[in-house]
Amino acid sequence: MQKLSRQLCLILLSLTLAGCFPGVFKINVQQGNIVDTEDLELLNPTMTRNDVHELLGTPLTRSTINPNREHYLYTFQRAGGDIERQRITIYYEDDRYLRHSANLLPETPAN
Repeated sequence: MQKLSRQLCLILLSLTLAGCFPGVFKINVQQGNIVDTEDLELLNPTMTRNDVHELLGTPLTRSTINPNREHYLYTFQRAGGDIERQRITIYYEDDRYLRHSANLLPETPAN
């Protein structure tokens, strides 16, 4: 009985110390579409939806309420820190680029 409780204490101690190990490496995590100002400046009303997809990539989400709206989202988290977000909404009329609205990061960390 004493041997079992000693082993149990050693296991619990080693698990506790393993969780406190200093120097855990945290990676940068990026997700979504990397779109910058230069890409947005190339958009023009002569472009079809497919042309926009060739330039910016496939949108991360499409509006289920309004099919004339697509969203390009990008998030970046540096080493477990705060998450930075970027959102671009593309508006279409008759499957042609109409306009966009953008909330861009000051700089794209991945570049």
